[in-house]
Amino acid sequence: MEGLKILVVDDESRMRKLIRDFLVKSNYEVLEAEDGVAALDVFFAQKDIALVVLDVMMPRMDGWQVCKEIRAYSKVPIIMLTAKGDERDELLGFQLGVDEYITKPFSPKILVARIEAILRRTNPQSREEKLACGGIQIDRAAHQVLIDGQPIELSFKEFELLTYFVENKGIALSREKILNSVWNYDYFGDARTIDTHVKKLRSKMGAKGDMIKTIWGMGYKLEAE
Repeated sequence: MEGLKILVVDDESRMRKLIRDFLVKSNYEVLEAEDGVAALDVFFAQKDIALVVLDVMMPRMDGWQVCKEIRAYSKVPIIMLTAKGDERDELLGFQLGVDEYITKPFSPKILVARIEAILRRTNPQSREEKLACGGIQIDRAAHQVLIDGQPIELSFKEFELLTYFVENKGIALSREKILNSVWNYDYFGDARTIDTHVKKLRSKMGAKGDMIKTIWGMGYKLEAE
């Protein structure tokens, strides 16, 4: 994924520099914009932006409007940054097709990890066909999972769910993020469907099912052994 272009949009120059420095260290090419209008100018001038990091509260045009404008033409992954912790804002973000929603202050390392996970999922060139973690082996092409070398039978959604956990190992994932990523953001079912699928997945994984940790009041995290 080296060399992919990421557009960072924030009216605070210090925040843009912080994010840029961490992304450059990970060999990404970083483009910047200080407000929503400038962001759209940069986005439509560049045809190969791989991901957008987008602040919500900005002058001239806020992040929500920028997101709407981009979504009218592109499915490029978007991570929204906000100082608010309002659940309504997060739900609005997912309705608009936002891929991630991160509340300030945040760890730049976690932001980079989220970016890399999203790009692995959405960038065909970077998508790894085979994944491995703590005795779990996933072969996307064959749609096969091995646990300590032994195949297990998973439904389509169980396979997608386990793949998402392995791609995001060590990262706490809310039920809403899991729904957004595995079931797609336009799924309007009950988030408890996640709990049902996780329970079945853990059962089929045997002892390895303990790797999927419950984060009470939030969601789940896969911890590598």
